Amino acid sequence: MSKADKIFIDNCKDILKNGFWDKDFDVRPKWEDGTPAHTIKKFGIVNRYNLKEEFPILTIRRTFLKSAIDEILWIWQKKSNNIHDLSSHIWDQWADENGSIGKAYGYQLGIKHKYKEGEFDQVDRVLYDLKNNPLSRRIMTNIYNFEDLHEMGLYPCAYSMTFNVTGNTLNGILNQRSQDMLAANNWNACQYSILLMMFAQVSGLEAGELVHVIADAHIYDRHVPIIKEIIKNTPYDAPELTIDPSIDDFYKFTKDSFKLENYNYHDTGIKFPVAI
Repeated sequence: MSKADKIFIDNCKDILKNGFWDKDFDVRPKWEDGTPAHTIKKFGIVNRYNLKEEFPILTIRRTFLKSAIDEILWIWQKKSNNIHDLSSHIWDQWADENGSIGKAYGYQLGIKHKYKEGEFDQVDRVLYDLKNNPLSRRIMTNIYNFEDLHEMGLYPCAYSMTFNVTGNTLNGILNQRSQDMLAANNWNACQYSILLMMFAQVSGLEAGELVHVIADAHIYDRHVPIIKEIIKNTPYDAPELTIDPSIDDFYKFTKDSFKLENYNYHDTGIKFPVAI
């Protein structure tokens, strides 16, 4: 059984059994038809994925890894805030007529800041420290910039990464304020595992643990029956992920630099609405 499957199933069962419903409250999110999108949630879920053991992709349903990688490269490598630089259409509903999502996500990572060593944006500062100051306890990023929130198409959900080197192992903590369990939970776990693996490879390190901290882990009302069906599926063994070993520059990775082998999954074919 894939450990990612067990983590996901346990999370969802816990939320459905012990979670808090917000049906008696006014909520911001809406369905496409204008109906309030209510959720059942748990506060403070923490998941740990050991990348030395296996790659944490679900098998009880398919996670489209190439698209997930494309988005993480769009944010962290291209540092873009325009959907025209992205292959998928997952951000279309938050973009303006020019394709911009405002001063969000990649835009924040691309802003340069002054340090005693020179000027760096957040991504290049991490890469610099991993090579030059690996024992630093200050290797982190944060894109929840209060000054620019009013100019963002969507406030950042996954907003902070903290990197920590122990020996020859690079570990990371992903902090997330809000998590739609059906739409994005495993998507984000895979993305930031890939990010950790890329940073480790170009820094001469091994990827270790990704710790995923979720403040508000929720299942939308219209997703509940879908989740209940998905977690009934019998998990397969985890597949194997390999990365092109010749790449030593973060900016040379593409979505084709990764190969997922022996990926068996349940092809649910389920389409579901996304609350906005």
